[in-house]
Amino acid sequence: MDMSQRTLALLKPDAVQRGLVGEILARYEAKGLAIVAMELRTIDAAQADAHYHEHVERDFYPPLRDFVTSGPLVSLVLEGDQAIEVVRGINGATDGRKAAPGTIRGDLSLSNRENLVHGSDSAESAEREIALWFPHL
Repeated sequence: MDMSQRTLALLKPDAVQRGLVGEILARYEAKGLAIVAMELRTIDAAQADAHYHEHVERDFYPPLRDFVTSGPLVSLVLEGDQAIEVVRGINGATDGRKAAPGTIRGDLSLSNRENLVHGSDSAESAEREIALWFPHL
């Protein structure tokens, strides 16, 4: 039975600004994930709102929107065995100050908001997010 699945990952503006794109991509590839699609882009507030639709009314969201629209980011679709769970494990806990060593956030982030990466949290989210970022897939 093929357990391969796809997930969306974002390398947020802080990852791009800090020159960490290659290191982060290397971690995903070293784990055995394949890059299906990838694009460097800057998003506007409407794209941020569509992506983070479940958070738009939350208090923490306006600064998050400002952050993700502040500069270029890398959006990518990764594929592999249990890709959603694997990417979330590689990314580490959302708060970089609490993320385990060996994870992207645990090794490279000291922030909750500027936490370098995003990974879809479920198969439903992955499907919705991939369609939003890469409608041709």
